[in-house]
Amino acid sequence: MSVKRVCVFCGSRTGKKTTYAEQARELGKSLASNHIELVYGGGDIGLMNVIADAVLSYGGKVHGVIPEHLLNRAHGNLTALHVTDSMHERKAMMAELSDAFIAMPGGFGTFEELLETITWCQLDLHEKPVILFNMDGYYDLLIKFIEQAVEQGFIADHSWDAIHVITETEDCLDLLASS
Repeated sequence: MSVKRVCVFCGSRTGKKTTYAEQARELGKSLASNHIELVYGGGDIGLMNVIADAVLSYGGKVHGVIPEHLLNRAHGNLTALHVTDSMHERKAMMAELSDAFIAMPGGFGTFEELLETITWCQLDLHEKPVILFNMDGYYDLLIKFIEQAVEQGFIADHSWDAIHVITETEDCLDLLASS
């Protein structure tokens, strides 16, 4: 598989550590430099805005997918903006448009998108790479929790093994290049 578009799940806030925005910019620059298009939630706030602006500023293409009720929060300068009727349709379209997924730091929405994407993989609805971008240890506790669920028999080893835990932008790009 050749990754042409990657869906990035990330926060509608930038978080307290400046490194989150710095790494979002770095990832955006790397995606654009490697001619990988960004698919994301379409917003003009938080890490979503940071990564979209980075991809655009380095000449890359950005596809936003946003539900109609959030259209007033849409980024105004995207390559393409897809408007859906609901959040459910948004996630399905983001998955359809993408060849891989990366989850950066975020809140409940990011968690929900990540876990649904993992579930779809577990149910054989897709075989696309799923990357958990654990910058600055953001996802350490989630990783421990998932490991506990595996240990207790609620998640199969092969389902957890399908998730790629990455801590550096270069490793994300290497994994995308090898997919």
